[in-house]
Amino acid sequence: MSTVPEIYQTGMKHLAGADLLVDFSNVEAVDSSAVSMLLAWTRAAQKQGRNLQVENMPDGLKSLAHLYGVDAMLAA
Repeated sequence: MSTVPEIYQTGMKHLAGADLLVDFSNVEAVDSSAVSMLLAWTRAAQKQGRNLQVENMPDGLKSLAHLYGVDAMLAA
């Protein structure tokens, strides 16, 4: 949760000019803030006509997204 605000802003800046590839392969732990961040990036990408691609999504993140009913909305 503590790293999400900075990562979120970096992703938003990137989306302003290009598609965004998010690779979770080096992520050790996630919580609901990661789901929120991905949803915000998804909405921003759609609004700006960009593509968001998510790779190596951890099982814990997939589980949270499913629990919240937003797994179909996230590019995984």
